[in-house]
Amino acid sequence: MTKHWMKPQQWSQNWRAFSVVMVAGFVGLLSISIVNVALPAIESSLHATPTQFQWIVAGYSVAFGLLLVPSGRLGDVVGRRPVFLTGSFLFMVTSLACGFSTSAEILVIMRVLQGIGASITTPQVIGFIQELFQGRERARAFGIFGMVVSISSAIGPAVGGVLVSALGLDWGWRSVFLVNIPFSIFILVMGPKLLPVPQKREKGTKLNLDTVGLLLMAAGVLTSMLPFILATDPAYGVKHSPWYLIGVGVLFGALFTAWELWRENRQHSVVMPRALMKNAGFTLGSAVSTCYFAGWTGVFIVLTLYLQQGLGMAAWLAGLMQVPLALMGAYGSQRSSVWMTLRGRWLVLIGLVVTMAGLGLMAASALLLSEDFAWLGILIAGAIAGFGSGITISPNQTFALAEVSVKQAGAAGGVLQTMQRVG
Repeated sequence: MTKHWMKPQQWSQNWRAFSVVMVAGFVGLLSISIVNVALPAIESSLHATPTQFQWIVAGYSVAFGLLLVPSGRLGDVVGRRPVFLTGSFLFMVTSLACGFSTSAEILVIMRVLQGIGASITTPQVIGFIQELFQGRERARAFGIFGMVVSISSAIGPAVGGVLVSALGLDWGWRSVFLVNIPFSIFILVMGPKLLPVPQKREKGTKLNLDTVGLLLMAAGVLTSMLPFILATDPAYGVKHSPWYLIGVGVLFGALFTAWELWRENRQHSVVMPRALMKNAGFTLGSAVSTCYFAGWTGVFIVLTLYLQQGLGMAAWLAGLMQVPLALMGAYGSQRSSVWMTLRGRWLVLIGLVVTMAGLGLMAASALLLSEDFAWLGILIAGAIAGFGSGITISPNQTFALAEVSVKQAGAAGGVLQTMQRVG
């Protein structure tokens, strides 16, 4: 719905609803990056091992990624508002449980459950954008969403660093989870008032999930990831980690593809509809997202640990170092909706080149400059990389979903976000 033919009050109502959706998108992605800066404190407080570190970070992302597709389908069939609010409630409860965890094992379990809550909510974000807006307004909304993605991913370490430094060793790391509670309360109070009421479900409409397909996809992702996680476990190490499981993961991927084709030929629902896979823009956008996030997400973990353990910075200062990256990412995302009309898909390529240049300068600063000046090089290079990220993520999502119907918006959003989380 565009502003040109929509009643002003309806246009305003849609943007108010959008604000609730963006808070959910922000806090769900903030929970991925905010934990990074608290890892040394968690290690000291709960005596967490390097393997548990990875599960605290990756457990959230894996649970997040694997359930996005069925959650998107659930929102399409049952209605986005009830599914969105249910996921937000689960996210709030598990955030509270994470904050009061008494051991690393409990924290890992709660992080997985927290990821499930986020995975229920996130596909509805893209679904709501597709439902609330069209044309230029939709591009603008995706531009704001991209800005939120950039800010939440990059500002997390800064917020976490301040909390850990201000509240001390034990309550500092707990606060990085408890900070989600006010956001969740806002969503649960304002969501029922502002979000669009779902249309009545047609009689006979079934959820009709492809359970076998989901299990094959989950098995492929987990078996591919496991060798990398176990490589940091002293019981295995790089030499003895079961690297053959990557081949097993590829095999599961082949079985998944064959199963999906078989089901769709018989008119059954599938995890990844062939119509989406035949959509060249969506396929290219998903591939770009997967590759991009495979490199981008890990930067924050490595950078945070390098600044604290390599350069000896305090947690708050290490987090503050990443603020220029966040601000430039937000600026790039905000401007991308305008630049897309001028550059089209070339804007995504420009963004990738700028991001690579920034990351290259960051690595060069750490390698070639003395400790007295390395931080300055990283600060400047981070701002360049952040700007590149801003003009990559948002336009790529817009172009990937440009020709996807509203009816498939939830499933498409789930697939796109899944590929990002797998990356």
